[in-house]
This record gives sequence, structure tokens and C-alpha cells, in this order.
Amino acid sequence: MLSIPTIKDLKNLEGKRVLLRADFNVPLKKDSQENFQVADDFRIRAAFPTIDYLLGQGASVTICTHLGRPKGEHVKKWEIAPVAEVLHNHYPDVKIMENLRFDIGEEKNDEAFVKKLIENQDVFVNDAFGVSHRAHASIVGPPKFLPSAAGFLIEEELSVLCKLLNGPAKPFIAIVGGAKISDKLGVVGSLAKVADYVLIGGAMSFSFLKAQGHGVGDSMVEDEMLPHCVDLMKEFNNIVLPEDSMALTSEGDFGDCDHTGEVRYFNGDIEDGYRGLDIGSFTVEKYLKYIKEAGTIFWNGPMGVCEDERFSKGTQQIAQGVVDSKAYSVIGGGDSAKALSDFHLNGHPDYVSTGGGASLEFLEFGDLPGIKALRESIA
Repeated sequence: MLSIPTIKDLKNLEGKRVLLRADFNVPLKKDSQENFQVADDFRIRAAFPTIDYLLGQGASVTICTHLGRPKGEHVKKWEIAPVAEVLHNHYPDVKIMENLRFDIGEEKNDEAFVKKLIENQDVFVNDAFGVSHRAHASIVGPPKFLPSAAGFLIEEELSVLCKLLNGPAKPFIAIVGGAKISDKLGVVGSLAKVADYVLIGGAMSFSFLKAQGHGVGDSMVEDEMLPHCVDLMKEFNNIVLPEDSMALTSEGDFGDCDHTGEVRYFNGDIEDGYRGLDIGSFTVEKYLKYIKEAGTIFWNGPMGVCEDERFSKGTQQIAQGVVDSKAYSVIGGGDSAKALSDFHLNGHPDYVSTGGGASLEFLEFGDLPGIKALRESIA
């Protein structure tokens, strides 16, 4: 576990004004009156233990968070009001600022914006694990000026991820999916060093397969990454790739739009004119054997385009295998956590991270900008 100041290291909080950076970047939906509401309050509830502690110590709490990607402009869709409504149902006396990303200074880590944030505040607590891999003003700025510490959520997230890096129960199986290998090549290499096997799925698998000389049809491939895939597979012999796939004619539509085109199963190479969008049944069974024998599992990223029911079976069956497993299982946030929720599976993993990108970056580098800032804070 990294040595960082934690919330219980903060003394004499009675009467202190605490700025709490939370990650309330939650999905929204419209109600019958076309007003936005919170669709899933998981990330809001994750901050409750920290809020409870601060209030119990006699502190007053002001929360700051981002919501969506307004890119420095005030966008009505991303106003904090729906989040504030959920928060105030539980904590009517806790204040919450408007969306941090309405100000261009947030993502630019502008010092003037930092000073505006911390005005009239005595203490800073970061509990926003999901964005602690970002060197944004509200993450890395306040520790330069205020006594600062990590909240309970960050402490828990780091504890779980450190278990994966330091002596996990064997066999340790990592499952990595998603679209772009360029986003995950580093973490695949890092996981390959500590895991017994790394099972690859999603569109990123086709870059590995093409690098091996397999036919992938019109599947998504990052050609510039092929030499890196070759090097990685030369360095590690524990990277496991799909052997069959479900594919769609290249002119077909998939995902959240109209479902058109011919779906076809390929056992092995994919023909031109088709693009792979899910792992096939043989690969599912092969991966489930690894999962069943695992002592520890880390999963991040879907096995296919799981928002399209024609290509959701791979992700759904792998997810069910993870929650059925007797292994210690960790879901690395993001799309994997959403898939678990969408599929309404029987059973639960041991831990669901609130941050997909943050968990991957920590596993790759062993640190995050937000964690480093706390470690180097003025108190």
C-alpha cells in the first residue's frame, strides 16, 4: 500500500471547512418532463463513508465534481442540479459546487482556478479515484495550498489494486477487452508481468491477431500498433487470444443504432467483407476454464459490442463466469462495471472499482498524479 495521508490523519476537524473532491460523473436520463435525472447513483453512494466521517468530526463539507465533457463551457445538459438533488436527499446541509468543467481552468490545471476553488476552505480531501489519473486543477492543485488527505474510497481502491500487484492468490487471471490496443498496450504488459494469464477480447484483439498473421477481415485494427503487439507477444507467452468470433458484414450497422447486416460465425480467420464484433463460443468456453481455476481475477473491458444484443453473449458469459468464480474478483470500472449492471447477473464480484482508466493507469505505473499530489501535500 502506498504511503499517503488519509482522512483519519486529519486532526481537529471540528468547525473546519473541508473541500471534498468527489467523482460524481454519473450517467443521466430524462424523465417524463424531459428533465435530467441521475440514472445510476453508484459513484455518489461510494462517497458516503467519507462524507459521514467528515460530518461526524464536526466539519462542514463542500463538494466539487465534474460531470460529462462540457469542455470549458456552461452546457445545460451537464449542470450539477440532478446530482445535487440525489446528494441533498441524504445530506441536505452539504454544499456542492457547479460543474468544475464549466471552467476551462479545470482541465488546464490553472492556478488561478485552484485558488478560486480553495477560497474560504481549510482542508482538502480527495475521494475522486476515477479521475485521480488526471492532472486537473481540482485534483493536483489544492494539496499545494491546503492540508490534504485521501478519502476512504481512494484508500480502499488503492488497497484492492495493491493486492493485485503484490502477491495475489494464484492463478491470477487478467481479462482485458475494449476497442483500442493503443490505450491498453502498457497495462497488458504490466499485467503480463504479474498475472499467470492475460485473456484478450474486444476489438483490440484483432491487432494482436493480425500481428500474428491471421486474417481479420475488415475488423478494427490499429496498424501502427502491430510491431508493438509483436514485441509484447515475444516478451510474454501468457497472453491468450480469441480463436473464433461473431462477425457482421462490413456495411451492417451495430451498437445503439439500427441493427442491420448479416451476422456470421468464424472459426479462425475472418473473411474480407466482415468485421469481428464479439468472441465466439469456443473462445468463451476456453476463457471460462481459466476463470474457473483462478484464485484472483481482474477484468476490464468488454469482449465485444455488448450494447448490441447480437454481440453481447461473449461479454455476458464471461461476466457471469467471473461472478460465479470462487476467486477474489475485481472489476476495473468503466464499461465492465456497466455491463455487470446492464446484464442483471446473479452474484457479485468482490470489488467494483469506480474508475476504469484510473485503475488501469495505477496497475501500469503504480502511481497516479492525484495520489502523488497528496503524498507531496503541504501537511
